[in-house]
Amino acid sequence: MKKFIAILLVMLSSCTISYKFNGASIDYNKIKTISVSDFPIKAALVYPPLSQVFTDALKNIYIQQTRLNMVKNNGDLQVEGEITRYDLSPQAVTENAYASQTRLTIGVKVRYTNTKEPQFDLDQEFTAYRDFSSTRMLTDVQDELIKEISDELVDLIFNATVANW
Repeated sequence: MKKFIAILLVMLSSCTISYKFNGASIDYNKIKTISVSDFPIKAALVYPPLSQVFTDALKNIYIQQTRLNMVKNNGDLQVEGEITRYDLSPQAVTENAYASQTRLTIGVKVRYTNTKEPQFDLDQEFTAYRDFSSTRMLTDVQDELIKEISDELVDLIFNATVANW
């Protein structure tokens, strides 16, 4: 019986269970680095701070939620693209034909290259939006909205690229 308990203890101590609460499924034995290029604005309507806010948010999620080293170019994982949409559209038209809500939509085209496991490469567009009251000026809510929309887009991109579930 002592021998059985000793064997059981050895077996249990050699087993480890690993949970990844951020959803990232990266083989860190193969993949060590990531490069995220700046996302230029190619949309018809341009808000200059958007490119920097979005690119910084994208870099931050990979830094904070993975063990990858950020490099300027030629990472094992490469994320690049452009902001293709930044537009306003009326929503919730009232009986007097005026919109009570306005929708700000941001779209990004992302090219993701996994140099170690090319079957996970991705070329996809992502879109997110926020509605705001038409009684408010875009200039009053723009910074807050692009932060919220960028955070949503970054989560979508992170999940599509390194969270293979």
